[in-house]
Amino acid sequence: MPDTPRSTYRVQVRPGFDLDTTAELAGYLAALGVTHLYTAPLLTATPGSAHGYDVVDHRAVNPQLGGDAARVRLVRALRAAGLGLVVDIVPNHAGVARPEANPAWWDVLRRGRDSAYAHWFDIDWDRGRLLLPVLADTADALDDLQFVDGELRYHEHRFPVADGTGEGTPRQVHDRQQYELVNWRRGDAELTYRRFFAVSDLAGLRVEDPEVFDATHAEILRWVDAGEVDGIRVDHPDGLRDPAGYLARLRAAAPGSWLVVEKILEYGEDLPDWPVDGTTGYDALAAVSGLFVDPAAEPEFTTLDGRLTGRHTSWPDLTHATKLEAATRLLAAELTRLAALVPELPGEQVRAALAELAACFPVYRGYPPSGARHLAAARSEAGRRRPDLTGVLDAVTARLRDPGHELAARFPQLTGAVMAKGVEDTAYYRWSRFVALNEVGGSPAHFGVPPAELHRFAATRQVRWPASMTALSTHDTKRGEDVRARLAVLSELPGRWAERVADWMSRAPLADPALAHLLWQTAVGAWPIERERLHGYAEKAAREASVSTSWADPDPAFEHELHALVDRMYDDPELHAQITAFAAEITPPGWSNALGQKLVQLAMPGVPDVYQGTELWENSLVDPDNRRPVDFAVRRDMLARLDAGWRPAVAGDGAAKLLVVSRTLRLRRHRPDLFGGYRPVPACGPAATHAVAFDRGGAVAVATRLPLRLARSGGWRDTTVSLSVHQCTDLFTGRVYSGSELLLDDLLSTYPVALLAPTDSVEAAA
Repeated sequence: MPDTPRSTYRVQVRPGFDLDTTAELAGYLAALGVTHLYTAPLLTATPGSAHGYDVVDHRAVNPQLGGDAARVRLVRALRAAGLGLVVDIVPNHAGVARPEANPAWWDVLRRGRDSAYAHWFDIDWDRGRLLLPVLADTADALDDLQFVDGELRYHEHRFPVADGTGEGTPRQVHDRQQYELVNWRRGDAELTYRRFFAVSDLAGLRVEDPEVFDATHAEILRWVDAGEVDGIRVDHPDGLRDPAGYLARLRAAAPGSWLVVEKILEYGEDLPDWPVDGTTGYDALAAVSGLFVDPAAEPEFTTLDGRLTGRHTSWPDLTHATKLEAATRLLAAELTRLAALVPELPGEQVRAALAELAACFPVYRGYPPSGARHLAAARSEAGRRRPDLTGVLDAVTARLRDPGHELAARFPQLTGAVMAKGVEDTAYYRWSRFVALNEVGGSPAHFGVPPAELHRFAATRQVRWPASMTALSTHDTKRGEDVRARLAVLSELPGRWAERVADWMSRAPLADPALAHLLWQTAVGAWPIERERLHGYAEKAAREASVSTSWADPDPAFEHELHALVDRMYDDPELHAQITAFAAEITPPGWSNALGQKLVQLAMPGVPDVYQGTELWENSLVDPDNRRPVDFAVRRDMLARLDAGWRPAVAGDGAAKLLVVSRTLRLRRHRPDLFGGYRPVPACGPAATHAVAFDRGGAVAVATRLPLRLARSGGWRDTTVSLSVHQCTDLFTGRVYSGSELLLDDLLSTYPVALLAPTDSVEAAA
């Protein structure tokens, strides 16, 4: 198998879709054209976990996935089909929601500092007992504690009891333990262990300790050494104390593996010079999806946002507020721990300075050498916003610049969490100007990506990170790729959208107009969508926004109003008809955008990933909606029909997308020599701005952008692209073209995309 995959296919392996079921996909994936299966985490997770990122035992494959025997069967099935395997690993944290399922955590709870595993977890033992936020929000919650079979029980929760401490009432036994059960609301403010973001059920691991690294990676590396794993995806490296050191150790342990990191880069930020092959593709997602958004619509959407909400919203001010809120509320325990590292200064002032610096930090996390620049920018902005903290900001910043100070090592773990919780999980739900841009790794303040910018991004990627992953959908994206593609159409008719949504919002008002605008965009982007799915999304979006309701303090009255609005979309005949008609109007150009962005993502420099099910039209929203089961039987049958010569229309069940995916992946697999470079292919003529084309070194991708404007202006007319080959074939239609000048009106008459390759190279990918 090649060291670097030519493409991957992500499968959410989980209970109910285990490793043996996944092995049955091998033939289909090989026929699709991918070279590697890319799985969700496989190690033992919290029983019932639907995602696997809450590993509880690093020594074994999850028995609910079939255990190691099923993993071996999967590897054999993949090898028989000529496929490799990429696995997802989780070094930053472990699952502790069910202590009895995690042997290391159970031992720590039982023995405290004396546990052989005490150094595994990032625990501040100097602050007293280990706090576990599991109790109900009542004064007498501990009255429900029971002592059963040598364990403490609180409803469904089980906890160990230290030797010699089991005498007396359950409350007396509890008070002798190394841990203390506390009100769940105290978790964000008082926890004594580092978490993943603000998730108390995920405790931070200290993989910077070589012993912890070895113990938590031994099983994964055993697979690597046996030649059973070809690539590794590293989850959330920003949470680690020393990501660069960790990745150096991992690279040394798996020198021949393809290694990518879930590093989310801000607009214009470069990946640090780590010993990896690249990122998991959010940077590519932002560039590619933005290509199909019309930048000229920004003023009208800004005006619309102000008119609907009754205020002007500044993205920098909004994100500063949400990040400061995340730092001081959701991550208050982490903030307190950092402030304690500067005991010579007033604690509250240090907390305020650290929170302000984190809120002003321009990227997720700073790394040498650019980290100094980011810290300087944060200090400057923090000083502008809080001149009253000048002295403390200077003192704290001096310590952050000292690589030997503990604060300098720990503060970066906070900034990444503040960015994720403040922006991804809060601001993206409050800022509803144009939600197609509100995506992980995206920049909602940058309205669209001109073709020249996409070309610069891709050319740089080809030189610096040619083996980095590209993606359009993941389990973490806020909405599926085809939903974003349809929403991009709104940027071509901002006036019509403004009239439509203003009418709907006046007829079916919601007390939170910004959330209402987000919900209406989501509805038309995903329509038709099952009622229960839209209800689930609306509630999650409202609670994430934390304006009118929240996870911690749900507002029943507002949520009743919210759900009534969703029901009205289905039950009001006139409103339902209008939504259906508008969605039908923007769906065909949305299909054009979907095919265009898919081709660009699959053909551009990098290793393209296809998220499960997205080879057909797919209208998923945020997790858990995007983890729904996929009907692979339908996809197998449709691919067989394509291979028998059927050429579908763009409209319909998504077969046109499957055609684009399969033919592009097959060409990349069979003729990688045609994808070794990158050169923009200019279009000439009256509609040139609507074409984006590039030559990868023999394979030429051509896509349509802004299809509504193109149609209004009269179509392609005499617009052409120039090729460097004399004879080529479009893999989607099978048409053969001769000559160096191709009329786009002819080339794109069947599909809004084309993939051209020298005719003598086409047969294997057909």
